[in-house]
Amino acid sequence: MKKIFGTFAILLAISVSPALAHCGSCGVGDDHSHAAKANVATGDLVDVAIAAGSFKTLVAAVQAAGLVDTLKSEGPFTVFAPTDDAFDKLPAGTVDALLADPEKLKAILLYHVVSGEVTADQVVKLSNATTVQGSDVEIRVAGGSVMVDDATVVEADVRASNGVIHVIDTVVIPAG
Repeated sequence: MKKIFGTFAILLAISVSPALAHCGSCGVGDDHSHAAKANVATGDLVDVAIAAGSFKTLVAAVQAAGLVDTLKSEGPFTVFAPTDDAFDKLPAGTVDALLADPEKLKAILLYHVVSGEVTADQVVKLSNATTVQGSDVEIRVAGGSVMVDDATVVEADVRASNGVIHVIDTVVIPAG
């Protein structure tokens, strides 16, 4: 696992994509137009995640599951991207176990991806979305925050050349 993280640390160090900007002024129902402008990044979904610096575990998992080419493809995709802190919330040993089981890891990662570009103003109007994995994630507004299953969207509309990222604070796991 250290080898995987080391590879991505090098990629992060040489990346020239700008870091992600946080939209702290967005609320539920806002049009997020200022967020979209602030969160324009250069590169595809993988490049943007690497440049952000807060998705090292996610990027390592994407590589281990063989999904890099998929997330670098034309898309578009919407990714509900858990941060490194979100992965740290998982029980001890979970990340290592998932990295050792590429098929299970792939299913969990694809549960975080929706085909097409779904922006924040569209997400808040949904009650669910079908993921590339095949199951639906529940989407709801609770206490002024957008929830995806049990995860809270902490940053919305991070743009990439092939889609959009909504940053979440918890890894979501498909039922079953």
